[in-house]
Amino acid sequence: MTNWRWVMCAMLFFATTVNYMDRQVLSLTFKEFIQPEFHWTDSDYGTITGVFSIAYAIFCLFAGKFIDWMGTKKGYLWAIVIWSLGAVMHAGCGFVTEHIVGVADKQALLEATGAIVSSISMVSVWLFLACRLILGLGEAGNFPAAIKVTAEYFPKKDRAFATALFNAGASVGALAAPATIPLLAKSLGWEWAFIIIGALGFIWAGIWIFVYDKPTESKHVNEAELAYINSDEADAPKAETKEEKQMSFLEAFKHKQTWSFAFGKFMTDGVWWFFLFWAPAYFQDQYGIKASDPQGIALIFTLYAIVTVVSLFGGYLPKIFVEKHGMEPYAGRMRAMLIFAFFPLFALFAQPLGGIYGPWAVAIIIGIVGAAHQSWSANIFSTTGDMFPKSAVATITGIGAMAGGVGSFLINKGSGMLFTHADEMGEAFQFMGFSGKPAGYMIIFCICAVAYLIGWSVMKTLVPKYKPVVVE
Repeated sequence: MTNWRWVMCAMLFFATTVNYMDRQVLSLTFKEFIQPEFHWTDSDYGTITGVFSIAYAIFCLFAGKFIDWMGTKKGYLWAIVIWSLGAVMHAGCGFVTEHIVGVADKQALLEATGAIVSSISMVSVWLFLACRLILGLGEAGNFPAAIKVTAEYFPKKDRAFATALFNAGASVGALAAPATIPLLAKSLGWEWAFIIIGALGFIWAGIWIFVYDKPTESKHVNEAELAYINSDEADAPKAETKEEKQMSFLEAFKHKQTWSFAFGKFMTDGVWWFFLFWAPAYFQDQYGIKASDPQGIALIFTLYAIVTVVSLFGGYLPKIFVEKHGMEPYAGRMRAMLIFAFFPLFALFAQPLGGIYGPWAVAIIIGIVGAAHQSWSANIFSTTGDMFPKSAVATITGIGAMAGGVGSFLINKGSGMLFTHADEMGEAFQFMGFSGKPAGYMIIFCICAVAYLIGWSVMKTLVPKYKPVVVE
């Protein structure tokens, strides 16, 4: 048997790695480099991350349909080229701001005072928003395309594990980012961090053109591997004739399975994106540790190292339930997701233990929560392949990603507003023994802690047992 399916999985892994590195350039340069230059508040940053999330959500609704219509090869290619272009464009925001506002150079932006400060802030926020919209437009295609590839190249019993492997790219991207981006920004300027990281996507696109074909058309897939890929369909030949039919948006929303997947994403995606966007700012706000400091690099690196290593087990756990305990894939996945849903409760202890043991305790706890999220994410994505025919997988994934984007908008925009308000209120703002901005962080940590159990409960209520959807 050939093993070309794992080459495809590797390509998905690298695309997801680049995807998350592109997202994280802003969070790792915001507090130390960009905020002083453009005079942003936490609320401004929350607006940018929040609008990116809601735009990403809207694009996701159509991205899945676009991938199903365009096909995996061309659709994925368009997606990564667009988001890489958007990533690189961030580098020009400072130059354009200087010319619109009418200041001489970057130093003039940093030293600005008086009324011009609000103009610098407003113009730069709008410019970054435009770049984030282009980034979000392209990135919206990543997961619908990647999940479609796993549905094409893996039987159901292996999809969660394959998804966990390529989804680990999110963790590796987040792991590589703090080790590279702050140093690039410090040595070359924050603009070059966007350019260099963004250019990686164009390299991936060039390789994708030559390596991807459908399993039935690929010269690298032999009969034995093709038989294995289609092994769970061998006893259902009649499904082949129905599988090519497309599912409309209207029909998709008629199924409880769609709402189950979408609600699970809505409740939990924002947790990951909150830590992705705010963790570097948190360590600087709470402990005065900058992202480019050796300790700052070590903290973020350790956090995502925990996520990367531990989350790999998340995709393998349902495989154990299915193969060793005889459970059908959906039931095994839901049991695994329930187990993962309890680990984010550790977020309740992040602030209290951080006050006693320092930032390393917080980094370890956030790492555990992040690993639980990635394990949850690998399995919730795979439920679409369990429930829906391959022709509808990208569409349903796009709908779920849209719901996750809405949840991410709410938590990121809300966090920015909350942190600015808590900072202004100071000691007058109290929550669970904390005051000021630490109280604000404690509120968000509490929300993150219970999100997964709420999401799982609603999903189980909507779809208590395995029930596949058939496109008529």
